[in-house]
Amino acid sequence: MTPGLYHPVEDSEPLGGVHIKYLCHCPRQLWLYMRGYRPEARSDRVAFGEVVAETSFTRRREVDLGEARIDWVTAGAIVHETKSSRAPSADHAAQVRHYCLLLERRGITVRGGVVHYPLIRRTTEVTWDDNARAEAEDTEAKARTVIAATTPPERLSRGKCRGCSYLDYCWGD
Repeated sequence: MTPGLYHPVEDSEPLGGVHIKYLCHCPRQLWLYMRGYRPEARSDRVAFGEVVAETSFTRRREVDLGEARIDWVTAGAIVHETKSSRAPSADHAAQVRHYCLLLERRGITVRGGVVHYPLIRRTTEVTWDDNARAEAEDTEAKARTVIAATTPPERLSRGKCRGCSYLDYCWGD
């Protein structure tokens, strides 16, 4: 794939956690990301999140699925994700459900997930059942629809864009 040029994601081509995270945060962000716009490297918030993830659970090993990297998986197939956020979010659970779906497609019997928030010393559990599976598949379908669109989705209200690394692109003069 040539950097900067849009190449559609085929229905059979797997989506990673970043696709789901961006869809849930802002569909426009996903659309731009898929077309090669990647300002995350210049974002202090992204760098901070990486430091939190790298230093919070140092004995754990990432599980690299190719299209996605899960922070870690414990015995019994419990997916764990670390977030630098100070507030639990439904978006974080959506990403964990997506990882559960990817593992299940590889023949692994998944039991659920946990989102860790080391800055506030909290965790939230993510259930994995038929409803969660359907929700993960629906989220994946929505991501594919956004990616396939020929024009970008509308931008969010400016207040919702605070701290987003795509802010300048969407709201710049």
